[in-house]
Amino acid sequence: MLYSYSFANRKRDLSDILSSVIKDEPRFISNFRRVPDARLGKHEWLEDQLQGRGITATAIASGVLTVSASDAAKVRVGTLLGMKNDPALFAVTAVATTSVTVTLAAANGSSLTVAALPETGASFNIISTPMGEGTGNGDGEENYTHSQAQWNATQIFRKEIVLSGTALAVNLYGGADNQLNRQTAFALADLARDLNRVALFGRRVEGDASHKGEAGGLYYFGTGDGALEIDADGAKLDSFVINDGAQSVLGEGGDPLQILCGPGQARVISNEFRDRLQIVRSDDRRGAYVAVIVNDINGRGMTVMADPDMPDTDAWIIDPAGFGLANLKGRAIADEDATPKGFDGIRRTALGELTFEFRNVKQRCCRIKNLMSSASAIAALRSYTPTVIATTKADSPLAVVSQSAESEE
Repeated sequence: MLYSYSFANRKRDLSDILSSVIKDEPRFISNFRRVPDARLGKHEWLEDQLQGRGITATAIASGVLTVSASDAAKVRVGTLLGMKNDPALFAVTAVATTSVTVTLAAANGSSLTVAALPETGASFNIISTPMGEGTGNGDGEENYTHSQAQWNATQIFRKEIVLSGTALAVNLYGGADNQLNRQTAFALADLARDLNRVALFGRRVEGDASHKGEAGGLYYFGTGDGALEIDADGAKLDSFVINDGAQSVLGEGGDPLQILCGPGQARVISNEFRDRLQIVRSDDRRGAYVAVIVNDINGRGMTVMADPDMPDTDAWIIDPAGFGLANLKGRAIADEDATPKGFDGIRRTALGELTFEFRNVKQRCCRIKNLMSSASAIAALRSYTPTVIATTKADSPLAVVSQSAESEE
């Protein structure tokens, strides 16, 4: 070796450094926490069995609700249900494989009866399942922790770190150690961006003799049959469609905590809430960017993550609790010396193999597609003409008249 440095011929584990880089990266990849190592190229995990606290009837006849088998398993005889948007209380009197029979338990001021339930079906919230004294094993509601298995493939990532003899001689950034650490930081930043794009758009391919292993991403696992999806049909991203997505995730048992979108759509959301921003005396920043939105479904905040890799006409409502990053055992990202004999400089290789976990992604994530492009939405917002509200001398002190600002004289 023509050039020497303190960690020559040593292998360095970079997984902790990469974890710090990923954590600080304001992108989708920062949602992925470290989980136990994968032991095979085909990494499997058990899905959590999330149960939304409600059932959906596809048809109703004489108090018999036609439901899916999974919905029927959520209730027992005696479970109390309430149809959405109505205070009437119904009690379950019988449960079969795909049907639930109910009777009116309390009107609660509603005129709704069993005979008046919509024949085309409706959604019902599970209120509770009252228990009597001296209950035994099996009398309570059954909630299973795990259900079916899901898997993803591991993928190999490799970055070359090269310092030429000329760069070492110029010594602009300090000695060889400092220059290598600086180049390694650049390589890990590039790797973090690569991981972000794989976590979004990667396809799942199990590695074998004729195929390279590829890790699947959000679009691979979060779309298709059974996935939550809202077609915006060209509408702009606003609180209404966001709350629709949050309601879908919450209904499946997830906890909607994040809005994933592109930077342009983040500006669209911010503009909607621009006139509702509040500045308090302790603030040390000013601006109209909205980073957290309180949804109307459960009153919790949802963080807006503006990822430049996101397609402009897409957004996701996400519960990030199911995301994980698993290194293949013994194959975490590490760098080692790869300088060939006689090479004019230093060469090191950062190499590792890992994959991503997407637990219950079809319950925890809802895609919003076919949004109005952010450029069109922002242009419409810029040309918006505000409405002036002026009081009048009408008999009622609350009477108001609305007129366009352009027509005001």
